[in-house]
Amino acid sequence: MSQSFRLRFDASAVRRELRQAAARGLYLGAEHVLGVSNDRVPLDEGPLQHSGTASVDEGALTAMVSYDTPYAVRQHEEMDYRHAPGREAKYLENSLNAERTVVLALVAAQLRRALR
Repeated sequence: MSQSFRLRFDASAVRRELRQAAARGLYLGAEHVLGVSNDRVPLDEGPLQHSGTASVDEGALTAMVSYDTPYAVRQHEEMDYRHAPGREAKYLENSLNAERTVVLALVAAQLRRALR
C-alpha cells in the first residue's frame, strides 16, 4: 500500500524570517560594539560617550555604530591626544576589531533561532 503526500514550501516566508533574524543579530552586534566602545571612548564630561548610537539598515543588512559630536571623528583619529587610562583614540575601530567574533556569534545565534 503506497502513501503519498503533498508538501508546500514557501521560500519567501523563510527568506523574510531569516532576513529579520539577520537584522536582529546585526542590531545586537552593533549594540555590543557600542557598549565596548563606550568603555574606551575619550571621556571628559561625557557628551561624546552619550552621543553613541547603534542602528541597522534592514534593507541592506548593514549595522552602524556612530557618535554624534562635532569632535567625534577628531578624537577617534588623533593618535597624539592624551587620554585617561583605559580611554583611547580609535575607540570604535579597536572595539569592532576586538569584538568581531562576538558579533558574528550574535548574528549566527539569531539565524539559528529563526530556523527552529
